[in-house]
Amino acid sequence: MGAWEEYYLPVIGMVSLEFIYATMVIMNRVALVKGLSPRIFVFYRQACATLFTSPIAYLSRKETSNAGMDFRLFLLIFVTSFVGVALFQNLYNEGLYLASSSVTSAMFNLVPAVTFLMAAVLGLEQVNVKRSSNVAKMLGTTLCVGGAIAMTLLRGQKLLNTQVLSVTHNWLVGCLLLLASVFCWSSWLILQVPITKRYPDCLSLSAWTCFFSTIQTGIMALVVEPDPKAWVLSSALEVAACLFSGIFGSGAQYFIQCWCISLKGPLFTAAFSPLSTVITTFFASMFFHEEVYIGTLLGAITVIIGLYVFLWGQAEEMKEKKELEPPIVTTLDNTSCATNWEQTLLIHNSTP
Repeated sequence: MGAWEEYYLPVIGMVSLEFIYATMVIMNRVALVKGLSPRIFVFYRQACATLFTSPIAYLSRKETSNAGMDFRLFLLIFVTSFVGVALFQNLYNEGLYLASSSVTSAMFNLVPAVTFLMAAVLGLEQVNVKRSSNVAKMLGTTLCVGGAIAMTLLRGQKLLNTQVLSVTHNWLVGCLLLLASVFCWSSWLILQVPITKRYPDCLSLSAWTCFFSTIQTGIMALVVEPDPKAWVLSSALEVAACLFSGIFGSGAQYFIQCWCISLKGPLFTAAFSPLSTVITTFFASMFFHEEVYIGTLLGAITVIIGLYVFLWGQAEEMKEKKELEPPIVTTLDNTSCATNWEQTLLIHNSTP
């Protein structure tokens, strides 16, 4: 039972998680192509997530959960909810609608590399070209960015299918929106470091984030979609997409990922993310006749290779830090902050 719990269950959990994400991406795109507004969909998704997470956070609340909450932290959570959920989800779903399920899934393998790049620019990550770990991270970042450019600009010859669910909007615009959503998500990850350090109750933080983002996405949707008829979910597919994304995408997915991280660490969970790209591409082309292009496929493979090169560099860097650690740690706060940053850099697909 010990080996089963320590090894097999985390693997089953992460594979299930990637199937959940792939199912969510495909289901959402079909609903959007069928006529559901991306802005209204995001609002309903966050409303479902709030209804799901709030009771759990309340029942499992800690006595000191609100002890560190002040106005500045409250405002920071509100701002990060806008950047990392409201703005991110709107860009992401609009890009999903304009591009394709497979491209959307592949683009999110960029998150660790983009987060590393932003952290290096902000001075949160030190880059030393003399270390093999840093060279690997820079090479992985370059491969990821190059693969994303290939997916965006080099569609090439069609490999599979003539798309049944055709959309007349521009493919390039969809890819650029997805890239913008990646930068939003990476910014949110970086901002989680100071927030979680001051407010470590993750369940409560998740509930607050869902609540704020529900208000924000509701206002955004009302401005763009004032017609009451647009807010009516006219099919079972639209209702299922909202419920599945809210409960599983923003709820169960969070718990499974946190549980796997507690057992195996963040690097283990990050290594499974390309699996969702493979699953999404396979099911989207087989069951929904989504187009697959040579440029898209080669770009996705390049991004996945870049991700694993980056993860190898991250693992080597963590190994180097452990070797350099003194036997007695005197600065607990700095150690905690470094650990939080490494985990934040790797935990990139908890609520996409």
